[in-house]
Formats: sequence, C-alpha cells, structure tokens
Amino acid sequence: MFAPAKLNLFLHVVGRAPDGYHLLDSLAVFAGCGDVLCAQDAEELSLTVTGPFAAGLAGEADNLVLRAARALAAEAGVPARAELVLEKHLPVASGIGGGSADAAATLRLLSNLWGVAPDPAALERIALRLGADVPVCLGGEAARMGGVGERLEPAPALPPCYALLVNPGVAVATAAVFRARSGPFSAPASLPAGWPDAAAMAADLAGLANDLEAPARGLCPPIGDVLAAIAAQPGCLLARMSGSGATCFGLFADPVAAEHAAGAVAHAGWWVRAGALRRN
Repeated sequence: MFAPAKLNLFLHVVGRAPDGYHLLDSLAVFAGCGDVLCAQDAEELSLTVTGPFAAGLAGEADNLVLRAARALAAEAGVPARAELVLEKHLPVASGIGGGSADAAATLRLLSNLWGVAPDPAALERIALRLGADVPVCLGGEAARMGGVGERLEPAPALPPCYALLVNPGVAVATAAVFRARSGPFSAPASLPAGWPDAAAMAADLAGLANDLEAPARGLCPPIGDVLAAIAAQPGCLLARMSGSGATCFGLFADPVAAEHAAGAVAHAGWWVRAGALRRN
C-alpha cells in the first residue's frame, strides 16, 4: 500500500477549540513520493522498518502503524495478527504527514488482509484518534480540511501542477511549533471551484499563508534557506512551507522546470524530490 506525502498548499489557524486544540483551514494535496507498507498473515503483530529514514523510527516501540493496526483489530473484533514491513522513504517529523499516511495505509491494507469492512464513520473516528492528518490521508484525495482535521470537504478542481519538495534534514515537533505561534487567528480562505492552470492556482494561494511558517522558522532557521533556494528557481510559481515544517515546496507549471530545480537546490543533508501533484 502506497502512503503518499501530504502537502498543505495553505494552512490558516482560525481559532482554538475548548479542549485547547487549534482549529485549522487548509487545502491538502498529495505528492507522488511516499512510503510503502506491506503486510502478510502471521501469528502475531510485528513491524519491521526499512528504507532511508528507518533510523528516525528506531526509538519508537509503539508507532502509528502499530497503533492503527491494534485500533482496527479492536474495532473489527479480530486478532491483531500481521507481519508488517514499512519502507520509510519520507523524512520523519517533516510536515508532510508521513506518519499519518503510514497509519492510513495500515487501516486500508489490514482491512483488506483481514477481510473486514468497518463502518466508515467508525474508521474515521479511529483515524482522528490517531492524528489530525490521518483522516485526510485515509481518503487519499485532495481535500479542504477544517476543524482539527475531522471536517473534510472536496477540494477545488486542481490543474496539472508539479511540486519540488525540500527538507533541510531537521526534524520539527508539531507541538512545539503550535506553542511558539502567537498573534491573532486568520480568517478562513475563500477558494474558487477550480483553477484553469497552475499559475492561476499559485496566484490565489499567494494571497493566503501557512500560519505555522513563522514560528517554525524561529525554531528551525534552515527553513528560511530552503524557501529562498526554492523561490530562486526559474519557473517557481510559489514557495511555501508545508504543515508544521520543516519540508517546503515549490509549485511549477512545467515538469522539466521542477526537475531542473531539484538538481539546482541539491544540498548536502537536504532531502529533495520533484514530481506531479496527484489530482482527484
């Protein structure tokens, strides 16, 4: 099961819920790069993590994949038995929903393996308990996110668009970024039904923001270097940070320009990928 990276094309913090969680308004889309999860029958539940970013999860005895597996088994009333192998290609704690995408892939993959079909509402509740980004990753399609991540609406029609993703090799804790945020809340965005091309989409997005970018840059100054490097590339329509960072992206109308930009920003210790955004 493929677990694609999630990008927040904009992210507004619009309020705070009574329980203290921040309320968001965001447009989430998915890139062509991601992790891969495999599963087969076994007598017990186990997880092996491989791939270039496996070390980032080495200290987690009970990560989101195992938690998702146990939650699904409990909901479906079946034993939690599977041998799971996660190929970790996305950097950890990087603002592109890697762990959330892995958890969502676990729910989909083990539903198939175990032959269970939980009620969609129950599956959504499980997803939200696992993390704010898991519901949108479970759907696997571009969506407008609201609330703490539980409110999902169809995204505007997306044009063909290509993205350059760059992470400076520094993990950023989401909770720390939210704690560092200050200032007033933003208004929800007004979006059209769709965009005719990538330039029109980028122009509209330029009038919006990622409200977590400033606090994330304060905690991780290399984010500023990454954004400057992306914005300087020919053909870049918009450069912005995704989620709580530190991964940033650039939007391009032309795949060749995106690939050339990937080569131009290559930097020791930086993770760089380019490719098409997935369209619904």
